[in-house]
Amino acid sequence: MKLYTGRPEGKDDRLEREIRVYDYLEALGIEFERVDHEPAMTMEACQEVDKALGTLMCKNLFLCNRQKTRFYLLLMPGDKKFKTKELSSQIGSARLSFADAEDMLKYLDIEPGAVSVMGLLNDKDHAVTLLVDEDVMTGDYIGCHPCVNTSSLKIKTSDIIDRFLPATGHGMQIVHLVGED
Repeated sequence: MKLYTGRPEGKDDRLEREIRVYDYLEALGIEFERVDHEPAMTMEACQEVDKALGTLMCKNLFLCNRQKTRFYLLLMPGDKKFKTKELSSQIGSARLSFADAEDMLKYLDIEPGAVSVMGLLNDKDHAVTLLVDEDVMTGDYIGCHPCVNTSSLKIKTSDIIDRFLPATGHGMQIVHLVGED
């Protein structure tokens, strides 16, 4: 995997949702590094992406309540275990589960395997609440997908928090996940 600075040169083999991310980041003046890769379907493949980027990719989970009236995007360290009960009590939402692929597409214009904080640029109605594990905030960089799972980005955490999120009109709620058995 080769590390690139900025967007790919051509658009021919890129989906419109990916190009939209690059356009958005560039309009905000947010610098990023990028690697292109096959879809990462195993932990070993994810570790190779992490190694190429020089940062830990965030685990991004798209969740909803039982009634499907509230949707959440959770960012947490990729190596931390997720426990529904631990999060539910912090956000006051019982019975959290993984949201359907249809809802992912509807709200974030993302398909399974490519969930990312970048999808919030597509959530014009602010239907999704961003939850960020406090450990993500301690890192200098966030690793995420540009709304496709064949590329990964390395972006300064401060640029995501101070520039990207305000531009999308999204805030965030910090959560504390222990992630241990």
